This record gives sequence, C-alpha cells and structure tokens, in this order.
Amino acid sequence: MKTVIVRFMALLIILSSVIYGCSPKARYERRLKNELATGVRYDSLFMGLYLGMPQKDFYIHCWNLNRQGLIKQGPGNTTVEYQLKSELKYPGTMDFYPGFVEGKIAEMPVKFIYSGWAPWNNKLSSDSLQADVLQWFEKKYGDRFMKVDHTKKGSAYIKLNGNRRITIFKEDEMNVWAVFTDMSVMKEINDTSGTGNIPKDIINDLK
Repeated sequence: MKTVIVRFMALLIILSSVIYGCSPKARYERRLKNELATGVRYDSLFMGLYLGMPQKDFYIHCWNLNRQGLIKQGPGNTTVEYQLKSELKYPGTMDFYPGFVEGKIAEMPVKFIYSGWAPWNNKLSSDSLQADVLQWFEKKYGDRFMKVDHTKKGSAYIKLNGNRRITIFKEDEMNVWAVFTDMSVMKEINDTSGTGNIPKDIINDLK
C-alpha cells in the first residue's frame, strides 16, 4: 500500500511539472530567459524614440516634433499626444510618456483610443481597437505575439525580442494599452512594477 501511495505522489508531481511547464506563465518565463540570454538589443520604439534614450534627449526630440506639428501635449499636459490618421483602420490618438530609470527610458506606456468612440459604436470598441493595434504592431515589430488570457482584461498579447517586451491589453471598453519595456533594466528592479501609471497585473496574473 505504501508503494502505491509513493508512486501516486510521484505521478502527481510529474503531472504538475508537465502542466506548469505548458502554462502561459512558464512559456513566458522560458521565452524571456532565452531572449535575454541572446544579448541582442531591440531598442526601437516609434517616431525616433528608443529604449535607453537619455531623458534630456527625449525632451529635445519631442520639442522638435512639436515644432514640426507632429505631436502636441496630451490631456492635462502630462503626456505626449499623436494623432493616428492612417496607422489604424479608423482615426485615433495615442498618448505616451516614458518611465525613466537612472535618467534613461526604461519603459514606454502608450494608450490608444479611437477618436469617434461611443458606447453604442461597437466597431470602435476596445475589442476592435486591440485587434487593430496588434495588426499594426505585427507589421512594425514582427509577429509571434503570445496570446494569454487575463482574468480581468480578457485576451492580452506579449512579444519578447531580446531585451524588449511589448504588452498589448485592454483597459476598458474604449482604451487599449501597449507597453514597451526594457527587460534588461526592469527585471532587475521588479518584473512587473513598471514606471508608468498603468495597470501592472498582466504578467503577475498569468498561470
């Protein structure tokens, strides 16, 4: 009887290891470890911005973009706003402001919304917007986004390239976030603490 119990417990341990090894959390951690191990850096963001960009250079660059009429101050003058005209299926805006670590960009949270959003306009909901942003990002940053199911946010998408992580998720019925993170920096601080004022539980809630 004792032998049967021992074998049963061993089987449970093996099954648990197999199940965990196939879980989104395990796949994410394995891929992150492999990507960081390559030592390859992917720092490109958008509009000439990049991970590791010095804070002073960021302000100068944005000032020049503003002078060209390409960007403006976002709501409350706390973000940078860019009008999306042809990047998505419908006109929209993206608001962004980086998180700095030791005076350099370590994370870039970007919030998207369709300009004509209304509660009764389903085609401009965050479901459609997320699919639209994902399609745009696959063209710009490459495919192989990993789809994960989040308990509160629904489906989210994660892409890992070397040091750069891109996470796309819905905040509510109208807003979608895309967060660029330099994992070579942020993992040393806290894998999901982040530096911007946005929801931070996407990775933590993976099982």
